Formats: sequence, structure tokens, C-alpha cells
Amino acid sequence: MRVGIADTTFARIDMGKIAIDELRKICSIPYVRYTVPGIKDLPVAAKKLIEEKGCEIVIALGMPGPKPIDKQCAHEASMGLILAQLMTNKHIIEVFVHEDEAKDERELWEITENRVREHVRNAVDLLLNPKRLQKLAGTGQRQGFPDVGPLLR
Repeated sequence: MRVGIADTTFARIDMGKIAIDELRKICSIPYVRYTVPGIKDLPVAAKKLIEEKGCEIVIALGMPGPKPIDKQCAHEASMGLILAQLMTNKHIIEVFVHEDEAKDERELWEITENRVREHVRNAVDLLLNPKRLQKLAGTGQRQGFPDVGPLLR
């Protein structure tokens, strides 16, 4: 069993390094890292990690910029990641942090680190502890920001 970590050189933070650090902290599952230039390269990177490197799950990390074209590219990459999941029948956890989610660079670091670490935990739970995720169903979990909690009737 292996975890794939696909990241980009376009990101302003080394998201792959954060993912590897978190993975090492919580388990001993081996990983394979594949770094590509941009966010639209992530779908094929994820597919190659699954098909050629034997990864059971992939964490796809990207940081789209704030401009409309960046958002369009992120949407296209997201569609590609969904297609790669359907083609491989494996989970690809999309972890995108848009630069305009934060008011400054310090907050961008905080959002990125939190989102990456929480999604690494989600990926490991999908592999090793899916019941934990079931217990969290409907609880308003948010990666990168505080959880919002469930709606109560």
C-alpha cells in the first residue's frame, strides 16, 4: 500500500513537503511524490501514481492564483481529477488552496498547512479507518478553516 502525493511548482508553498511531514507523523505508509509544473498537470500525475506506481490513494495539491484564468484552470484540473478517479476507481483527494482565500501571506500559510494536514488525515482514514469518517458525517468539517458544525433541528 502506498500514498501518492502530486504537487506543483506553481504553488507558492511546498505543499508536498507539508503532506509528507503529516503522513510521517500519523502512520508508516510509504509514499511516492510526483511534482509537476502546474495544476492542470495534476490529473495525469495522479493517474500515473495509481497505475504506474501502485498507489492506493493520491493527494493532489495545488494553489491556483487569484485571477479568473487561474480559477478556470483550477476548475479544469478538478474535472480532470474527477475523471481520473472514475478511470482508476481510486480516490484522489483534491487539496486546492486559492491564493485569494487569505487576506495576507501569513493567513495563506495557515490555511494551506491546515488544509493539507487535514486532508492527509482524511486520505489515511479512507485507507485504514473509514469508520472514523462515518462518525464525522454531517458534522460540518472544514479543511483550512474552523469547522462549522452540524445544522440542528
